[in-house]
Amino acid sequence: MYDLRHLRDNLDSTREQLGPRGADVPWDNLRTLIEQRRALTTHVEQLRSELKKGSEDVAKLKREKQPADAAMAAMKAVGERIKTIEDELRGAEEALTDLNLRIPNLPHASVPAGNNESSNVEARRWGSPPTLTAPAKSHWDLGEALGILDFDRAAKIAGARFAVLTGSGARLERALINYMLDLHTTQHGYREVLPPLLVNRTSMTATGQLPKFEDDLFRLRDEDYFLIPTAEVPVTNLHRDEILPETSLPIRYTAYTPCFRREAGSYGKDTRGLIRLHQFNKVELVVFAKPEQSYEELERLTGHAEAILQGLGLHYRVITLCTGDMGFSAAKTYDIEVWLPSQNHFREISSCSNFEGFQARRGSIRYKGPAGKKDAKTEFVHTLNGSGLAVGRTLVAILENYQQPDGSITIPDVLRPYMGGLERILKE
Repeated sequence: MYDLRHLRDNLDSTREQLGPRGADVPWDNLRTLIEQRRALTTHVEQLRSELKKGSEDVAKLKREKQPADAAMAAMKAVGERIKTIEDELRGAEEALTDLNLRIPNLPHASVPAGNNESSNVEARRWGSPPTLTAPAKSHWDLGEALGILDFDRAAKIAGARFAVLTGSGARLERALINYMLDLHTTQHGYREVLPPLLVNRTSMTATGQLPKFEDDLFRLRDEDYFLIPTAEVPVTNLHRDEILPETSLPIRYTAYTPCFRREAGSYGKDTRGLIRLHQFNKVELVVFAKPEQSYEELERLTGHAEAILQGLGLHYRVITLCTGDMGFSAAKTYDIEVWLPSQNHFREISSCSNFEGFQARRGSIRYKGPAGKKDAKTEFVHTLNGSGLAVGRTLVAILENYQQPDGSITIPDVLRPYMGGLERILKE
């Protein structure tokens, strides 16, 4: 969301900076509404000035015991006109706010230009693909053969794009959650949060899911609550409408939650397996920082997500997303992609983004310097978040990268304490 005065004075440059990223923004309507709002504001201020002066004239006539009926009638008409203009102004402001909320964030200067993922830039790689002695099997074939993944019963219970994990599969998912949370809280300095899974419309608007992406969300039928698509939403909103002390920044949170997405725009994509589900588990990292800290924090946060994959010994790469492939609210994003042998390809397992002041302005999240400081100002914080990691996709990577010729799965060393010392998953 943009400051309306800034948007009014910089509409053309904002459109130019966004480029293809702002292709679906109705810029002409926006310009018309900005001009309409300005004209109506000027008009109503003039009428209020006229009403004030006229009221003073009426009072003077009454003091002087002069006829005041005509003047009073004229002022009543002005008052009614003011009400009409104020209603028009309110309508214009509501329409302008709705359009403003649909304008994506401006990309940082370091983001590569491009219209789609073909213009993304690889930043680095870690590790190497595993050496398998037999043709790589997909995670769904491995999991079903081992008796730890059940898609048929999930479809019976709920429908397509759901999964049931059982036995060692369920335990491995739980082990990954605990491993990630433990690493982030004990070594990376994050404070753990267990937030609500249902949030209100204001929370979704603050982080940028609403109003533009309502079709991607699960909403309760009888209440205006939404199931969270990511822990980013409730955790970022912890400090909505707050002024944080400068000395408290940066604030770093981590949270495990189930996440819920309709996947409305993904028809026909990843219809098998655990890659794209309506419900999945994720460990999230959220940071509140001063503007001058935020890009250092982005590198730090991305490194913390990478540390999970390094601990698990999984080959991955880090991609800098181009302007046309970034999410709506992001100013800069790194995608971390893990290697999947069955696909002979990297697949996204984390997105780490700096939103700068975009979410903070929508959610009124500010900070202020020390109370005794003479020139202390109240400013918007910068917010950041990243998956640390998507748990189901991490499980996929383990099944595929640690598969053995007999169909068993070797458990990475760091997870064995969470698995009761179990070294391999065998057919159950």
